[in-house]
Amino acid sequence: MAPRDASKTSTAASEAVDTAPTKAATPAKAAAPAKTAAPEAAPAVDTGNLDTIFSALKTLMTTVDKLQKSRQEVGDIKPLIVRMLDGELLSGDELEQLKTGVSGLSKLVRIYSDYQTALEKAQPAREILDTVLK
Repeated sequence: MAPRDASKTSTAASEAVDTAPTKAATPAKAAAPAKTAAPEAAPAVDTGNLDTIFSALKTLMTTVDKLQKSRQEVGDIKPLIVRMLDGELLSGDELEQLKTGVSGLSKLVRIYSDYQTALEKAQPAREILDTVLK
C-alpha cells in the first residue's frame, strides 16, 4: 500500500504544483488587463471635441474676469438706488456715483448674460475632468 500512497502523494503534489502556478499566473493576468483597461477608458473622452471644450473653458475664464471687474466698477450702488427709490435726495457726489454705477450696471447685466452662456458651454469640461482626473 505504500506505493499506492506514494502515487497519491505524487498526484497530490503535482496537483499542488499545477494549482500554484495557475494561481500565480491568474493574478498576473488579472493585473495586466487592469493596466490595459485604464488606457481603454481614456478614449471615452471625445478627443475631436477637445478644442471646442478648451475654447469654451477659456471663454468662461475671460468672462468671469470681466464679470468681477464690472462688479468692482459698479461698486455698491444698491443702497443709493434704494434711497433714491424711497424718495430721498442724494448729494452731488452720491448722484455722480449713482450715474457711473447705473451705466456700469447695464454693462454688468450684459456680461452676466455672457457669463451664463459661457458657463453652459463649458459644462462638458466637467465630464472630461471627472474622467481624466479620477
